[in-house]
Amino acid sequence: MFTGIVEELGTVEALDRQSDSVRLTVRATNVLVDTGRGDSIAVNGCCLTVAERTDSAWTADVMGETLAKTGLGSLAAGDRVNLERAVTAGTRLGGHLVQGHVDAVGHVVRREPGEHWDVVTISMPPHLAPYLVDKGSVTVDGVSLTVVEARGDDFTVGLIPETLARTTLGFREPGDMVNLEVDVIGKYVARQLELRGVRG
Repeated sequence: MFTGIVEELGTVEALDRQSDSVRLTVRATNVLVDTGRGDSIAVNGCCLTVAERTDSAWTADVMGETLAKTGLGSLAAGDRVNLERAVTAGTRLGGHLVQGHVDAVGHVVRREPGEHWDVVTISMPPHLAPYLVDKGSVTVDGVSLTVVEARGDDFTVGLIPETLARTTLGFREPGDMVNLEVDVIGKYVARQLELRGVRG
C-alpha cells in the first residue's frame, strides 16, 4: 500500500528485456534507506518487488501482465521515474490509499500553465469514468492528485509547484503516456452495487 506522495525521482539505469518480462534497474538514494530484498517500491505508480539492491540502485522483475497494462514497458535507460516506498503503520497518509495496481494507461492531452500551477488534461479509457468524481482522488504515474473535473473520456488535475518540481508530471508533455489508478474505495462500492443489481 502507498499514499501517492512521491519520495524521489529515480533514473532508469537498465532494462534487460527477456522473452516475457523485463529486469528493471533504477538508480535511487532515498527509497533505498531501510529497503531490502522483497520490499515494495512503486515505480510510476506500479508496485514492484525489490529483487536485488546495491548502495545506489535496485532491480525488479516486471512480468508480462504488468508490461501490457502499464507504461513501464516503454521506459528507456536515462528516463526519470517517480518512486515511493510502501507505507508503514506509522506513516502519515498525506495522499490517499494507493495500491500500486495500475488500472489503465492514459495520455496527457494538454497543459495550461498558470501563474502558480498548471492545469493538465489527461485522457482515460471510458470504463474508468464511473470511478472518477470532481474533487475525488486519482493516481497519475504514482502521484496522488485531486480531480478538478471528471468527464467521460478525460479529466483535469491541478499541479502545484511542489508536484511540478518533484515528480515526472512537471515535464510530461501532450501525447505522453501515464499510469492511472482510480480510488480503490470507489471500485469496491461500484462492485457491491453491481452484485446487488443497483444501476446508476
